[in-house]
Amino acid sequence: MVEEVQNKIDTEEEYTINMGPQHPSTHGVLRFVVSLKGEIVKNVQPHCGYIHRGIERMCEKLTYQQIIHLTDRMDYLSAHINNAAVCLTVESALDIEVPERVKYIRTIIEELNRIASHQLWWCAFGMDLGGLTCFFYGLRDREKILDIFEESTGGRLIQSYNCPGGLMNDIHPNFQQKVKDFIKYFRKVLPEYDQLLTGNVIFQERTKKVGYISKEEAINYGLTGPSGRGSGFACDVRKRAPYHMYDKVNFKEILYTEGDTLARYKVRIDEMWESMNIIEQLIDNIPEGDFAVKMKPIIKLPEGEFFQRVESARGELDVFIVSDGNKNPYRVKFRSPNLVNLSAINIMSKDQKIADLVAISGSLDLVIPCMDR
Repeated sequence: MVEEVQNKIDTEEEYTINMGPQHPSTHGVLRFVVSLKGEIVKNVQPHCGYIHRGIERMCEKLTYQQIIHLTDRMDYLSAHINNAAVCLTVESALDIEVPERVKYIRTIIEELNRIASHQLWWCAFGMDLGGLTCFFYGLRDREKILDIFEESTGGRLIQSYNCPGGLMNDIHPNFQQKVKDFIKYFRKVLPEYDQLLTGNVIFQERTKKVGYISKEEAINYGLTGPSGRGSGFACDVRKRAPYHMYDKVNFKEILYTEGDTLARYKVRIDEMWESMNIIEQLIDNIPEGDFAVKMKPIIKLPEGEFFQRVESARGELDVFIVSDGNKNPYRVKFRSPNLVNLSAINIMSKDQKIADLVAISGSLDLVIPCMDR
């Protein structure tokens, strides 16, 4: 019987279907053109650009302070980290050393941002694979971080809290206590994520040995973040090229060598634990001082090329600025971890079942507006 089914599949012709696009007015539009032989994926061709906004071109017409408000519209789940990347580039170009207080606060908020991003990924990933309860658990916990953001930055999803030279304003008096309360709470509830989803037999069958990519292939395709580290590629920018306070805190770079969907999942779960460890080392030690250095109303970078990389929730985000000495950059280029990670979707999905493509793409944690800049 098995041989008959296999022979039937072998004689079937390939056919092509579309996965997506969703309505082009929504915020995450991606289209896969999938070639199938029966249920088996033979080729996946991603199509981007449905919500392209020309952010890099727009940056070239704006001042360096104004650019900040565009970067958090790229990977909106790493908004604070994106903002910091531009600020670090400008500060490095001007040889500005921000106060220690700023470095502490930026690091804490970035790790909260990372946790909030992973929470949303976890709840949506679980729901994609049939675990609707995950969505309620993840959003329940993420709300606590968004409340902290709103109180200090005025924004929940996109903060625009960073600015060249420091922060827009100081943290709220309740900030430290609320962060400590959240860490205490989340350390108790994060194990529920494993009880609900990680150890689930159906989830294990849907993710283990599915969407495999080797370490060598991950490096060749330029995969970074949890997508690369799930294949054993040590690529954490916080370790390789530390910024803020990352060279002053102890944390592990999470690596798994299995290279499958489950490994990429486990990296993000473990990273939430490490983010809490980083925050706990800093939260009681925030030094007194200014929350920004005084900057000129109009910032002009010296002529030249300037580069900065940071570790966003999805991988390495690079900022490249070419300045001709004017108040707006001559050229701006962002290296999107989402676009690069997406490039490996075909090699991960080939000869897998069409249902596995949902799990594989979910394990990459793609944020489409970061590709469609």
